Amino acid sequence: MKLSTRGRYGLRFMLDLAVHYNEGPIFLKDIAQRQGISEKYLWQLIHPLKTAGLINSTRGAHGGYQLAKNPEDITLKDIMQVVEGPLCLVDCVDNASICERASTCITRNVWQEATRVILKTLESLTLETMVKRQTEKEKQAT
Repeated sequence: MKLSTRGRYGLRFMLDLAVHYNEGPIFLKDIAQRQGISEKYLWQLIHPLKTAGLINSTRGAHGGYQLAKNPEDITLKDIMQVVEGPLCLVDCVDNASICERASTCITRNVWQEATRVILKTLESLTLETMVKRQTEKEKQAT
């Protein structure tokens, strides 16, 4: 099981905005440069994040992107669901009707439990928490 590039880059994009929260709109090129992600790839993430109400954009010379909410109000689950889609390990977890064995399949129960643990973890972490963790990690590295 692997997280897609969309998920990894989407979280890094949002974390960068959280680190620079209250600094006004941030240029996409600056985020791309800091995160080592192409602007072209980040463009693909902007529309779904904007549609979900997680980021705002401002046009013009002083334009850019910023969080639409406080970092403490955006969970990793919010972000991952927008950029990755449904966060279940197998399709039958969300929709038992797609599998005729769902009612008797013990492995479905395992996937349900694992999905619950992942979702609980992602719900418990906010962008604010991640910024604090990053700050601590950077202090330890110096």
